[in-house]
Amino acid sequence: MTACLQVVWFKKDLRVADHRPLSLAAARGPVLPLYIAEPGYWAEPDASGRQWDFAAESLAELRTALAALGQPLCIMVGDAASILARLHEAHGIAALWSHQETGNGWTFARDRAVAAWARQAGIAWHEFRPFGVVRRLRSRDGWAQAWDREMAAPQAPAPAALTPLGRHWPSRIPTAADLGLASDPCPQRQRGGRVAGLAALASFLSLRGRDYRFEMSSPRTAFRSCSRLSPHLTWGTLSMREVAQASQARLAAITDEAPDARNWRASLISFMGRQHWHCHFMQKLEDEPRLEFENLHPAYDGLRQDMPEPHRLEAWSRGETGFPFIDACMRALDQHGWINFRMRAMLMSFASYHLWLPWRESGLHLARKFVDYEPGIHWPQVQMQSGTTGINTIRIYNPVKQGLDKDPEGRFIRSYVPELAAVPDAFIHEPWRWEGAASLSYPPPIVDNAAAARAARETLHGLRKAGSHSGVAQSIAARHGSRRAGIPMRGRPRGVPVKRDDANQLKLDL
Repeated sequence: MTACLQVVWFKKDLRVADHRPLSLAAARGPVLPLYIAEPGYWAEPDASGRQWDFAAESLAELRTALAALGQPLCIMVGDAASILARLHEAHGIAALWSHQETGNGWTFARDRAVAAWARQAGIAWHEFRPFGVVRRLRSRDGWAQAWDREMAAPQAPAPAALTPLGRHWPSRIPTAADLGLASDPCPQRQRGGRVAGLAALASFLSLRGRDYRFEMSSPRTAFRSCSRLSPHLTWGTLSMREVAQASQARLAAITDEAPDARNWRASLISFMGRQHWHCHFMQKLEDEPRLEFENLHPAYDGLRQDMPEPHRLEAWSRGETGFPFIDACMRALDQHGWINFRMRAMLMSFASYHLWLPWRESGLHLARKFVDYEPGIHWPQVQMQSGTTGINTIRIYNPVKQGLDKDPEGRFIRSYVPELAAVPDAFIHEPWRWEGAASLSYPPPIVDNAAAARAARETLHGLRKAGSHSGVAQSIAARHGSRRAGIPMRGRPRGVPVKRDDANQLKLDL
């Protein structure tokens, strides 16, 4: 049998536009577009039904787009290496094409198994970068400039047509239940698919993004003013290159006479900086996959090894800690599958410092709740917010102060914690101080705010004073440091200062 099929394996790149593997494979011969729904992946503790629901909607649009080109998407369920082996035996695979994936430990092992099968079968596997992440990177020096060049490169054209393969290929999209996933209602989840992604990009660049730089920090405004592109980048309904080039074009089109030109420029520059940071954090996991499971700095091994009070994790996960702003953010995340980055950082900080929970367990809960869960961003950030990298500032958020700063009248809190409806405004952030607190069906604070923060701070700073800490931290910084000067706030309007949050903290609100 003559091997003739060019198999394009779609993973988390569910589009036909700017899809280099598809574009190049189509020039080589008949293409079989393939998606493999892998039960093993969806059984992992960081996977959830809400993530699959977004992916399934995106797959439905991809299936339609490929059918319009002439060859519908083939959808199979099972182990990737086994499915590819069966396809090769039955039809003959000339080459395998895909994007690289900086995923979790399971996908890393899966890709190694596929690579081993391809070598044994004598099949070339052509992999391409989906983002600005560089595989087998030797040094971070010049990384930002390389990212700029990659994102400025021409977008890969979609094939004009695909040769019909002339047989029936399975195309049914499995349900979450088919993959063994539990029911996961997320009533205000964003819809998947490229149509929704393009609409979000257009509305952000033309209308919603004007005050992005100034409104991304508060959950009251972030749902509107953030781009909301993160799940579309995670599942690849849009490419980062598309987003980067559209952002640059929008910035270039703003004249001094344009309405709100100053705000637009500041917001777009901030947004473009975060596109760099998106890939910067993914590069960390690409370079060191153990970040998903192990402390980056060994000085913190055993720090939160046990969980003597599991009820703390349960209360935090349900949004029942007795701290209204924490609970409102967790409940909002449960309903939307998204919340802005500062609130993600606060939730993780509270779990790690105030509740002293092992970061892996609290990180898994958040991963399941995020429709836009991206392991390469998530796990480095989880460790960063938990103080275990050894190179980042220990940032312990005060949950009461955060609420007063970001939701001073308590409107956001009241939207998600209806038990506090009767609490006067003066006590909405600390309802336990209200004389009527005993009548509330709302728990008292799970810990003493000041005492818990102080104990965590003293413990972490004590570890950092150890003689061996500094040397290890320097080697970590050499490998993973941001080379801050390499990711500047390009084009910042004169007189617009760099906010502290821009420089140090809020790097991922896409």
